[in-house]
Amino acid sequence: MIHCANITKRFADLTAVNNVTLEIPEGVCALVGPNGAGKSTLLKILTTLLPPNSGEVRIANIDIQKDPLAVRRIIGVMPEDLGLFDSLSIAEHLELSGPIYGLSMAETRTRSQQLLRVLGLTRSQKTFLSGCSHGMRKKTSLALALLHNPRVVFLDEPFEGIDPTTADTIRDLLASIANRGVTVFFTSHILRIVRSLATRTVMIRSGSVVWDSAATPDARPLEEVYSAFFEPSPTEEVDWLRSPSS
Repeated sequence: MIHCANITKRFADLTAVNNVTLEIPEGVCALVGPNGAGKSTLLKILTTLLPPNSGEVRIANIDIQKDPLAVRRIIGVMPEDLGLFDSLSIAEHLELSGPIYGLSMAETRTRSQQLLRVLGLTRSQKTFLSGCSHGMRKKTSLALALLHNPRVVFLDEPFEGIDPTTADTIRDLLASIANRGVTVFFTSHILRIVRSLATRTVMIRSGSVVWDSAATPDARPLEEVYSAFFEPSPTEEVDWLRSPSS
């Protein structure tokens, strides 16, 4: 479903994505790595938002550079900035998006209400995004990504900065749609969620893939595999941070 061959992206002297090759036929694939590893850049390339300097990407056998509009019709995207408008309500986001994908107003409303129920947003649907919590905004962006019944869903840090209940709701929904044949590709720093949701995990460092569970299975806990590839942050005693009474 997702085919990447030798993808490279440079920004001046910085190589953000370095010769990445991936073949993801189905399931839930998590892309993990530290900040600055190239996760968001790779996701933007896969979703046609950023052209690669070299390499080939095909989504459902469609070349993203030759026919980006065809790709956008069959994918759902939760971008890093969520892509929402503060002056619209949750329901208005969905009602305005459905016709863009060729849905009738009746179908848009039916699907919207189902998604709002599943994501626990029914009571808040008339709330403007300016008044929504971060978790509500995440769930609204996810609903937008799913409204048109995409074949592939791309999510940039869907579990970042949200409470455990919201995280569980999103995780369960993603697992459910994956069981129905939707391919899910998401980035995350939260290894607990990755371990419980992903059927495949890819680790990226300095723009290069350093480990792929499909190619190199490892019986160790995911946290141990991660630690083997990424050095922990340096620690230092900050001795001036102490109780005023000491």
